Amino acid sequence: MSVRAMRSAIFVAALAFLVAIVLVVPLYPSPVSADVTNPLCPTEIVHFNPSNGQDIVVPTGFKVSVFKSGLNGPTGIAFLGNAKSFQVFVLESGHGLPSQCNEQGSFPGGTFTNNNPFTPDILVFDQNGMLLRGPLGKPTAAGGGFQPAGPAIDIAFENGSKGGRLFATDSNQSIHGNGQNNSSRIVIVDPDTGKVTPFITGLPTGDHPAEMFAFKDGWIYWSQGSTTNSGVVGRDNNNGNNQQDIPCQQITLSQNVFNSGGGVTTSGYSPFGVHRPGATVDAFESATGRGICDGAVLRAKLNAANPKATIEPFSWGYRNPYGIRFAPKNHALQGNLFVTENGEDERGARPANNAPDRLQIAKQNSDGSPDYHGWPDRFGFLDSTQAVFNPVGGPGDDNQAAVVGKPV
Repeated sequence: MSVRAMRSAIFVAALAFLVAIVLVVPLYPSPVSADVTNPLCPTEIVHFNPSNGQDIVVPTGFKVSVFKSGLNGPTGIAFLGNAKSFQVFVLESGHGLPSQCNEQGSFPGGTFTNNNPFTPDILVFDQNGMLLRGPLGKPTAAGGGFQPAGPAIDIAFENGSKGGRLFATDSNQSIHGNGQNNSSRIVIVDPDTGKVTPFITGLPTGDHPAEMFAFKDGWIYWSQGSTTNSGVVGRDNNNGNNQQDIPCQQITLSQNVFNSGGGVTTSGYSPFGVHRPGATVDAFESATGRGICDGAVLRAKLNAANPKATIEPFSWGYRNPYGIRFAPKNHALQGNLFVTENGEDERGARPANNAPDRLQIAKQNSDGSPDYHGWPDRFGFLDSTQAVFNPVGGPGDDNQAAVVGKPV
């Protein structure tokens, strides 16, 4: 999970909190500020001051207040009940990007302690912010619960606030070392006991894992981020050990190979160090099942006996399509899908500068094929070769596209 994605996740969670607080929850006093330390880095003292969100600008008639502070990376939120009585399920992601200050195995007591802030879990609050139960779904040494390296990113009830099964995404993000490729999952979490049951496994994991949910007409939709920064596996991707990006349709590679230094060059949509300029790459190459690709919004049938066998791409050609939400059917966009996309970074074998975040509209083609949004050859409305994207601090200035033409 990238830093940019984490910021987006926190914003989404904060916005969801805001809606609940503004509509039905009375304002609370600001939590007490304090100087706090992390036991893994005790010399790093920070001033914790959650305030009341007074810097957030909202329309006239609305106010912001703190619902719950002191959470460990909240990235997902789900509500159960109605406006008069409801529960709030908050997913704490653990962490994605590792450092000496947040490695789960270094926390006192080890990875599988119930109070480890660097492993995923779910906390359940009442409408007044009082903890009802949790943490739920903590990883166990026997392999139960969420995956310990994280991140777990979203939770959602299939029937919204009316309940049904509680779904979540999690992963052992592959930047932690070898062996975590294709580790992203969709799981079902028992909302009372926290028991975690796999629903779909073997989804791509690299720079970005499986992320956020939407539900419509018997399908579960989720955003599946790219495994690389810009279509090429480089040393920034777990020293080249990340899996390659997986196309949703057949593509043709450009003639370019991209330099990672040390004599290693790599083609787009290929394993680290593999050259295949001009090659045709079939849809779903290297995936664990048909229909699975990345940089995409995928969907599967909710009630199928084998949901993985029903996976199909709905829309693709994104770097990291993070947040997804359907517009109402009576909206001007007639029920189409909004997609927020996290833009490219200046790093790796194909760095980009000034790449914007994007808001896109996804709409499956009339023939059932996924619509295509241009990544990694286009960053929003502009070709990736535009001078505005030239890197200034990256390892090279080769911005040529990794693939050519629209997929066929």
